[in-house]
Amino acid sequence: MANVGIMGAGSWGTALALLLHKNDHKVTVWSISEEEVEMLSTRREHVSKLPGVPIPEDMVFTSDLEGAVKDRDFLVMAVPSPFTRNTARSMSPYIPTGQIIVDVAKGIEEDTLMTLSQQIEQEIPQADVAVLSGPSHAEEVGRGIPTSVVIGAKSKKTAEYLQSMFMNEVFRVYTSPDILGMELGGSLKNVIALAAGIADGLGYGDNTKAALITRGIAEIARLGVKAGGALESFTGLTGIGDLIVTCASVHSRNRRAGYLIGQGMSMQEAMDEVKMVVEGVYSTKAAVKMGKKYGVSTPIIEEVNKILFEGKNPGEAVKDLMLRDSKPEISTLTWKE
Repeated sequence: MANVGIMGAGSWGTALALLLHKNDHKVTVWSISEEEVEMLSTRREHVSKLPGVPIPEDMVFTSDLEGAVKDRDFLVMAVPSPFTRNTARSMSPYIPTGQIIVDVAKGIEEDTLMTLSQQIEQEIPQADVAVLSGPSHAEEVGRGIPTSVVIGAKSKKTAEYLQSMFMNEVFRVYTSPDILGMELGGSLKNVIALAAGIADGLGYGDNTKAALITRGIAEIARLGVKAGGALESFTGLTGIGDLIVTCASVHSRNRRAGYLIGQGMSMQEAMDEVKMVVEGVYSTKAAVKMGKKYGVSTPIIEEVNKILFEGKNPGEAVKDLMLRDSKPEISTLTWKE
């Protein structure tokens, strides 16, 4: 049995806390919100984010950061991406050398273009930072619906240790050394999911969504490989797998926000309506900057950015995507004639 600290009591942090508890680990969940801690401790249910899912009586909730992180076998970083750096900075004084921290959120910092694990490593250089990613909505993991994910770590030992901690009959865990590729796939897919939601909001059909998913993963893979990720990560669970579920699922906050924008809401109005952090909004500007930095064409990402931050009409954005210069689908293939 491991002694685990979960940083963040949102839907994903709570779902993983339930999973780890089911695996017979001792779990303490930290939240910065005293109100959230009180609600979870007394109601034994995350009323707004995982309604109907009971929380065991022996799962501890606290707003004491030091108490939550000290003397843990491993820590799970489940705070929303905009708060990862500051939370890691606050944790750092209590973290011993070699402490395993597995980040489960997804995002890219706009100013630095750093992934979340890179931010954690910068703020807690003494830690052994890993990531967990894949097609895994909290609403389904919290209810024990079969799910497969990937653990990425610098060492095989850490990856296999975490694999053994999380894996059970409804949660299959693979391992990978490609932390960067995993994180880029997990972050960039949120931007494409916004586009898929916008298309749904405009009333387009399955043909449109299939095109966005297919061309979207091509865009993600081009940029991700140029930035240093492995192509295999973008063709697996942390790439196309995560993209499919985020573009199609009713649980996807990115798709939901995109849908509302397609229906005529502004970006801020859509975020307010979703009532959760829409990670894709925070990653879009960073993704555009990455494309320019690495000289990679990212037409879908660029149109999403224009819709979100420049007030472009979504219908016009789709039209501009469709009427771009004609080109072959796969530029590396050549004609035999």
